[in-house]
Amino acid sequence: MVTSIIFRLVIWFLLTADFGITNVFIGIIIALILPPYNIFSKKKSKYGEEKLKDILLISKHILIAIPQAYKEAIEMIINPHKHEEIVEEAVNPTRSKLLIFLDTFVITFTPKAVVVRYNHRGWYEVHYLRRNQP
Repeated sequence: MVTSIIFRLVIWFLLTADFGITNVFIGIIIALILPPYNIFSKKKSKYGEEKLKDILLISKHILIAIPQAYKEAIEMIINPHKHEEIVEEAVNPTRSKLLIFLDTFVITFTPKAVVVRYNHRGWYEVHYLRRNQP
């Protein structure tokens, strides 16, 4: 339970980037209001079982995305990116809603990519900014 609340607070602070008293208070309230989710549960969800391994892998991708976001932001300041494209990326359709949310968060966290849509057939539509035309 405590790890779930801490995880939710970390996601909240990554999304808001504000450590003010009001924002911390709002984050704690939201972390407590959201329904409990136990990654160690043996019950299968509608979309399959989430494994701790999958959660740790996504967490690793989040930690990698933070310096990548800064790097991409500096690149965009120095060399403007003028070409856009929308790419469909495959996703395992049996992934849980939590893992789909975390995938979307990691992709959208970087400045050059935004998930435009997720369709339930197993695809993300991702909008990319490129410096040169592909």
